[in-house]
Amino acid sequence: MNLAQNLEHVKERIALACERVNRDPDEVTLVAVSKTKPLSMIEELIDVGQMDYGENYVQEITEKYKKVKCPVRWHMIGHLQTNKVKMILDKTVLIHSVDSVHLASRIEKEAAKKNIIVPILIQVNIAQEDTKFGSSTEELLDMIEEISRYPHIRVRGLMTSAPYVENPEENRCYFRKLHKLFIDIRAKNLHNISMDILSMGMTNDYEVAIEEGATMIRVGTGIFGQRDYSR
Repeated sequence: MNLAQNLEHVKERIALACERVNRDPDEVTLVAVSKTKPLSMIEELIDVGQMDYGENYVQEITEKYKKVKCPVRWHMIGHLQTNKVKMILDKTVLIHSVDSVHLASRIEKEAAKKNIIVPILIQVNIAQEDTKFGSSTEELLDMIEEISRYPHIRVRGLMTSAPYVENPEENRCYFRKLHKLFIDIRAKNLHNISMDILSMGMTNDYEVAIEEGATMIRVGTGIFGQRDYSR
């Protein structure tokens, strides 16, 4: 498997998706989802300039953070348990998966101890799937307004994981709905809320997500190949 070629292929598809809707490809950040993948693969991609990596598990971030050959930008994209917050606050550039005020309050408490400001995204369960974490659209604004009061947290935007579908067009309605929420919340100019990151779209649907306004996509299989979950 040639990882550099896979990465280049994804970048070409990003550029084509942007071209279709008159966007600049520089507006879209590609996060390579490296969960379960060895450090050697990440370091191969570092050599060709890929610096943003997404991980689902706190332990995996902390281990790779210590061992990687040069600093990269780690993104926490998986469900974050409150008892593990303090382990990653100073190791990640962005926590994508804040799905409750309870979790945000723990992040605030631990960030205050370290005297740092932690950038986060609010995870939204846009398709209302029982198996997914995330705020409902009805609760979203109240949740953001409450979290905006925390001085050591900066809400940078929204994140969602759309349903897995064979035809990515089926997720267009969800991406469009989240983009509208993103724009509506940004227009309110809430204190401590910058709303400049919309993280949506994965290997099977990132082109549709880009067409609907994603500024950050999370691609794993499209770069690293299929995962071996037995590891």
